[in-house]
Amino acid sequence: MFAVSVLVGGPVLIGAVEAAIPRAWWIGLFAALVVAVIVVVDGGHPRRVRYAAFAVAVGAAWALVASAAQLGLLPILLVVVAAVSVHAVPTWAGLTVVGLNTVVLAAVMVRTEADVTDVVLAAGFYALIQVATLFSALSVIREQRMRRELTEAHVELQAAGVLLSESARTAERLRISRELHDLIGHQLTVLTLELEAARHRDGERAREHVERADRVARDLLGDVRATVGEMRTEFADLSTILRQIVRDLPDLEVSIEIAPGVRAGEEQTAALVRAVQEVVTNTIRHAGARELWIDVTSDGDAVCLSAADDGHGDADPVLGNGLRGLAERFEALGGDVRVDGRRGFRVTARVPAS
Repeated sequence: MFAVSVLVGGPVLIGAVEAAIPRAWWIGLFAALVVAVIVVVDGGHPRRVRYAAFAVAVGAAWALVASAAQLGLLPILLVVVAAVSVHAVPTWAGLTVVGLNTVVLAAVMVRTEADVTDVVLAAGFYALIQVATLFSALSVIREQRMRRELTEAHVELQAAGVLLSESARTAERLRISRELHDLIGHQLTVLTLELEAARHRDGERAREHVERADRVARDLLGDVRATVGEMRTEFADLSTILRQIVRDLPDLEVSIEIAPGVRAGEEQTAALVRAVQEVVTNTIRHAGARELWIDVTSDGDAVCLSAADDGHGDADPVLGNGLRGLAERFEALGGDVRVDGRRGFRVTARVPAS
């Protein structure tokens, strides 16, 4: 739109076509239009700022068209204004602006055109173009919104799948460990007691064999218990889990780095998974970012997740329900969550190591 606007206004900007007002004033109005359009389509500005910018764009476009000695392609500026209206105002308001644009254009053309039929045809033609561009832009925005919602659902589904998979593996490990303890452990304990009783019987040779069997049985029992203990405290592969959540995301490139030696238990892993899910969802929904960097490190006492994007950020961020819930989850585990929106948006979450 910027390129089209410059191309359309080029003849007046370079002095090839005269304006009804001083050229410096005309250039100032054109610059105001361009800046206002950029502010309107930039989703990082508050709604009231976009309202004001859109009003400036409408007024500047009218003034530019009305003050040109020759219209040429300048009515296309009205088409640009109609197209960007979907970023600032409701559809009905955009259509109202289209109607007003058409009235302004018709009034300007009546001043220079003697044939009323030509005026009606030209004004109607530009009105149709404005309506078409408005609904085309609206369609693009709706498609972007649907893609964003689909991506958010994809992230949520991936996170839920990871947590469910980890929960199933944990339940299976616990089941096996209980069976090992109840069956093999119990049998070996009985065997040890029987051998202990046999050791007190007569016969030196029998005593030596019984004592060797006793030591083997006790060692085996210790190995079984050690295996059970390892199964109960097995750590998850954070790298695989977190990368699975952000796999195949459109319009957002996510880089995840896991420092060597980072280990997290089941509760810590679940908290980190939810943190990544919340960060990615917020980045897609609010930040307008193209890249997101996530680093997971450990200082021995705690596991730290740091996430930063290249979006527009917020110098005074207000925590929504998602980030508040995330902070409560980490605080329940003895950790904390901090946010910083001064340069992009950064989330730092710490949780005590297992």
